[in-house]
Amino acid sequence: MTSHHHRGAPDTIVVGAGLAGLACALDLCRAGRRVALLEASDGVGGRMRTDRREGFLLDRGFQVFNTSYPQVKRRLDLRSLRLRPFTPGLIAHTPTGPVRLADPTRRPHAASALLPGRVLPARDLAALAALTARDAVLPAGLLKRRPDRSTATALERAGVSAATVTHILRPFLSGVFLEDRLETSARFFHLVWRSMVRGTLCLPAEGVGAVPAQLAAGLPDGVLRLETPVDAVTDSGVLLTDGRELPAASVVVATDAAAAARLLPGLAVPETRTVTTYYHAARRPPLTEPTLVVDGSGALLNTCVLTEVAPTYAPPGTALISTSVLGADRPGAGGAVLRRLAELYGTDTAAWRQVAAYTVEGALPAMTPPWPLSRTTRLATGRYVCGDHRATGSVQGALASGTRAARELLADAVPG
Repeated sequence: MTSHHHRGAPDTIVVGAGLAGLACALDLCRAGRRVALLEASDGVGGRMRTDRREGFLLDRGFQVFNTSYPQVKRRLDLRSLRLRPFTPGLIAHTPTGPVRLADPTRRPHAASALLPGRVLPARDLAALAALTARDAVLPAGLLKRRPDRSTATALERAGVSAATVTHILRPFLSGVFLEDRLETSARFFHLVWRSMVRGTLCLPAEGVGAVPAQLAAGLPDGVLRLETPVDAVTDSGVLLTDGRELPAASVVVATDAAAAARLLPGLAVPETRTVTTYYHAARRPPLTEPTLVVDGSGALLNTCVLTEVAPTYAPPGTALISTSVLGADRPGAGGAVLRRLAELYGTDTAAWRQVAAYTVEGALPAMTPPWPLSRTTRLATGRYVCGDHRATGSVQGALASGTRAARELLADAVPG
């Protein structure tokens, strides 16, 4: 925390200390507003939190951190996060066996594997190369203005074959979008693809929760109030769950979509995606490289050995494996996951120990086309709403929406 105190009754209340709320509160404080940032739970980050248990770092759902997002570069000290990179590529398990894809610009020795016919047909290689080059070099603003359609349609129009989409791209993108029909907005797909080409996918050494923790450390003392749930937004401020009313001229609701709809009756929110992540401990890593493995059968979304990416995620001498599936946890699902992991890694998983399972409801908004990549945060005089459901389901989207809320609130506060 910064050393000076934030004195006086707040003129602005921000509800929710996830990424959007943190960004909004930081910008408002820097502009001289008196802010109260209210968080219902015992820590910041919302869905981007990390639990410490038995010497393990357990992110609340498998997440990766992308260094290329503009808001990330603007707001965060990347060096202090001690980022550990994933392999720039993946292993896809297809009906004919595992296929390794790597970015030849970052792994030149992998280029030979991308010769036509070895992994993909020549036509598909050319189509993907052209798509990637366009997304990498075109300004983001131009990508945002393209006519929107589904990702499946965009890949078909780009000339990628149905076989390559089905066996390689769909399994990978299902883990990005948390849906398996590629119905997500093509605008969002192109922006995500661009960010992957231009940035590095990493994990902070202390877990993804280190990202919101770093943002929170920049708040003045007294701004953040943990374990302070809000029951309702009122005409004069907010009503806390303990019955107290906290007045403020402006209120920003920066919660997830479901909580925002509860606090702001009548607010239109999108459907959301649910994902479950299982964490297993093993004596030895089943794969000795920091590479994402995707499952073409659809039984799993993806799996990786987290300790090959960041050894800090587990006690010494222990491997931590993360595996994600669509939907909520179900009775018996853990056993099915282990059986499929044995097939994917080609190893006996009987002795693996499940450390935790996290079901994340509302993990992402369902971004079906036409999806507005950004929308106003203004609802009524002095009332605002922000979050990834108001932009895109990403770290960039959450931070950008919080930034916009602060900007619009400050503009409205200017006389005349």
